[in-house]
Amino acid sequence: MSSDTPQPIAPAAEHIHQGFEQYNRQFRRITNRARRRFEQRDWKGQMADIAARIELYEYWVRRTVKALKTDLGATFSDHNIWSSLREYYGLRISAMPDAGFMKTFFNSITRRVFATRGVDRSVEFVQPPPEEGLESLVMRRYPAWDDLESNAARVLKDFRFRRPYGDAAHDARVIAKAIRDALGGDADQRCLRFEFIDTHFFQSTRAYLVGRIKLADQTQPVVIALRNDGDRQGIRVDAVLLSAEQIGVVFSYTRSYYFADPTSVVAAVQFLHDILPRKPIDELYTVLGRLRQGKTERYRSLMSHLKQTDDAIVHAAGDAGLVMIVFTLPSFNLVFKIMRDVFKPPKTTTQSDVHESYRLVSRHDHAGRLIDTQHFRNLELPRARFSAALQTELFDQAGQSVGVDGEHLVFAHAYVERRVRPLNLYVRDVDENEAERVILDYGQCLKDLAETNIFAGDLLLKNFGVTSSGRVLFYDYDEVMLVTDCQFYELPEPDDDYPLMDYSTHRFVSANAIFPEEFIRFLALPARLRQAFMNHHGDLLTASYWRSVKQRLEAGEVAEIVPYERQSTAAQRLTYY
Repeated sequence: MSSDTPQPIAPAAEHIHQGFEQYNRQFRRITNRARRRFEQRDWKGQMADIAARIELYEYWVRRTVKALKTDLGATFSDHNIWSSLREYYGLRISAMPDAGFMKTFFNSITRRVFATRGVDRSVEFVQPPPEEGLESLVMRRYPAWDDLESNAARVLKDFRFRRPYGDAAHDARVIAKAIRDALGGDADQRCLRFEFIDTHFFQSTRAYLVGRIKLADQTQPVVIALRNDGDRQGIRVDAVLLSAEQIGVVFSYTRSYYFADPTSVVAAVQFLHDILPRKPIDELYTVLGRLRQGKTERYRSLMSHLKQTDDAIVHAAGDAGLVMIVFTLPSFNLVFKIMRDVFKPPKTTTQSDVHESYRLVSRHDHAGRLIDTQHFRNLELPRARFSAALQTELFDQAGQSVGVDGEHLVFAHAYVERRVRPLNLYVRDVDENEAERVILDYGQCLKDLAETNIFAGDLLLKNFGVTSSGRVLFYDYDEVMLVTDCQFYELPEPDDDYPLMDYSTHRFVSANAIFPEEFIRFLALPARLRQAFMNHHGDLLTASYWRSVKQRLEAGEVAEIVPYERQSTAAQRLTYY
């Protein structure tokens, strides 16, 4: 920095760094109390911590911006000052652990100051930070000198809790058996060592140990799932996952964010990517709770992909929605949702309601049934890549949210999420057996959401999707509600005033009045599939089922919905403390 550098730059840079440090310190404090939540079975407290941790980032960005107004005074909006500030700040945080997070925090501040459209390279850090080597990630390593049971026992001993294991010797045998089943009878001789990241990974009612097994000829990923059965049973091994497919589901974009505190988040993401090579880097940051860094990495990936391809941005597959215009780049596995200016009947929600619904979902337990969605402001995309039909619809029906800046379209608000196959299209395209399987999973999806206090609102098949692994999930959050905020009724007998129930009747009763018997009209299915659904999930069409779920939720109960097949027997429902 030259000698004529304006004096306020140094304290301003320090304030930005302090703002990040305060954010990160509080983030880690909340993260680290997940261990106590798990030990005490305080599931309610952990769910509250999900929202609390998310709120931290915006809070510290706003607070830091306020401090900078004092530091910089009249130069607060001076591009030249901020360009110098970026250089000054970058030199001082260079080579620090997780420096990329600090740069993302800096960018968030500049975007507040200048209401940036797209990327402003003069005041933002653009290039991704250098990768940190795995050597910055503290691991616990266990040389395999003897049998697998002994090795597993050492792992469990080192990753112990204040509440004891119910039967550590038995659980060590469970781990050993799972490894032998996966690797063969000579697994004891082939295993050279165990390696685990030196932190627990907490999510919902489970704790996980994440690592790998070094073999003579390969590396085997391993994740051990732990549950807490309370005072009588203690902590038990619930499952041992040994394939990338199994572990990929545990770290899925449909799961809630983890509470984990590795020595280096960047290195931990690299480790996870090594054992899950098909998992995008941005999703791994997000699933570890570093939402803003995940968003940054997703944007970088998108921009890089746009430079390397030339396919058109087109309407996404599926029926047009009344609330969102949805488009996609066929060669890139994302969809973009842009809110329409006006919602046609029967929609009665407002734009503000929709934003709040998406916010609710981001802070809620995803239960493996909700797609994680990122909210981008002032997203800039090349206009030439948009099909003519899509541009026409955007300008005609979303003109309040869509602007033009030179060769780019700028979207004031865009919700971005993974692309999945709409359920109504999937059912149409597959054979009868697969169609029946997925319709039954649709019913289970509704039940999983209900048990986690989510009522989808609009149950049409087009609002649900099928992942590449064949799992049904929900992605249309326009009318999502908490089950505990709903009132569930039996249909009244028709009379002269109301011969048939329709949407107006809902409004007459109340905004959150639900008549489950009407759900059958959402199943525009062949008779065989409809009957299969009714045989397995007919209770979804009764008000008594929903009132029962609501009653349990209000009593503080929570269902266990885990992303794996249990290798031991576990309680089906837990109670908050």
